[in-house]
Amino acid sequence: MSDILDHSGQPRDAAIALFLQNDNGDRLTDILVDALDEAFRILADEMTDRSMN
Repeated sequence: MSDILDHSGQPRDAAIALFLQNDNGDRLTDILVDALDEAFRILADEMTDRSMN
């Protein structure tokens, strides 16, 4: 995973707008929930690794 953050929100905003324009709100929600699940899994793994050291 890269440590470089992309601060230009335009492509992301455009992608979200396309999802909403095409009435894919449920699919967008699924993608966002999956991303949050992955983020929480990564955080939990890091916390476990730190507590073992």
